Amino acid sequence: MSAPAGTRLHGVAESGIAFKEIAETIGRNLGLPVASVTPDEAPAYLGFLATFAAADNPASSDLTRERYGWQPKGVGLIEDLNEGHYFA
Repeated sequence: MSAPAGTRLHGVAESGIAFKEIAETIGRNLGLPVASVTPDEAPAYLGFLATFAAADNPASSDLTRERYGWQPKGVGLIEDLNEGHYFA
């Protein structure tokens, strides 16, 4: 079954994982400290990536699941990061 032109479908298992939680997970796996910074301070630490870090762009796969019966497979982001294969 195809989606009508212009339909936006997302294949995400999770939605709204806080950037802080992702950063803390990466820091913990690398054995590095993590510190919160204000939006004004972020460019000094992250450079051009500060714009992406500040973006609040959650995605939902509700429409994909409802229309097409799609179900995600595999582990979630935090669980995947904690498996350690990114930090070997």
